[in-house]
Amino acid sequence: MLGSAQESLISETPSNARTSRRRLRDTKGTLVLIGGGTSANGPAIGGFMQMSGAKEGAPIVGLTTAASQVSVAREMWLSDLAQAGATNLTIPIVETRDQACDPKIVDSVRNAKGIFLGGGDQVKLVSCLSGTPLEEAIRDAYLDGAIVCGTSAGAAALTKTTLAGNEVDEEGKLVEQYIGPGLGLLGYHTLVDTHFTQRRRLYRLFVAIAEFPALMGLGIDEDTALVVKREIATVVGKGGVTFVDGSSVRFNNASDVTRGPELTISALRVGIVGTGQQFNLKKREVLALLSSPAAREVESRVTSAR
Repeated sequence: MLGSAQESLISETPSNARTSRRRLRDTKGTLVLIGGGTSANGPAIGGFMQMSGAKEGAPIVGLTTAASQVSVAREMWLSDLAQAGATNLTIPIVETRDQACDPKIVDSVRNAKGIFLGGGDQVKLVSCLSGTPLEEAIRDAYLDGAIVCGTSAGAAALTKTTLAGNEVDEEGKLVEQYIGPGLGLLGYHTLVDTHFTQRRRLYRLFVAIAEFPALMGLGIDEDTALVVKREIATVVGKGGVTFVDGSSVRFNNASDVTRGPELTISALRVGIVGTGQQFNLKKREVLALLSSPAAREVESRVTSAR
């Protein structure tokens, strides 16, 4: 196996398997997944501001829990989101599970029209929020129609299965790959990777999908957002979104690999979705193709491959 922190993986965890009165497929909310490196006046943040009504005074709550310095990140995002147009913004300090149980913070998130999750470490974010009243409040707000926006680690944490590691850190050491439970708002058997083109993370996504081919990887470029309404995702911003689909792989030696260069995969499906284009996450295809005369043939091929 490539990387060893895999104990919890794709199987449903107690947090993700928790019975809800309503299903995520019936949500009224929208996800805005930003690949990091975003600017206050950029189209990615701008989309979140517009959809959430932030410029018209709608209540927005931010969380900088993923950051290594939560208070420093809080001040930065208070400034940036205010510059972007938010007029009714709060960012409480949440860096412990006890704080994630604070009734005042939980109520503010549950009643928010927009929820923003900043960057940092997605594993830290999930560990702090998972199974807490604050996680439940984020889910409830999303089901009721809130716009939930995550940038960098905040975006990566919103899937049911989260990817981290398997790259060299600032000290030149290889960080062990982690694939485990996320916050679970984005389903469709997806993984989200961020800073994608800028940090050359295509091979990292290849490795993850080779190990778990039932998943589809989504690599989001910086200052770019993937705006998700149920199964339809729209690309907004300066870059694109790369998808890596392992459902049709014909040869894959990931289970036998002991060193990275040995990895061999055949028929891994890779594509890029550009700005303004839409992608069907359920059918794993560009919407323009599904709307064409060849749609039935493509749908049949994708379905039979699973």
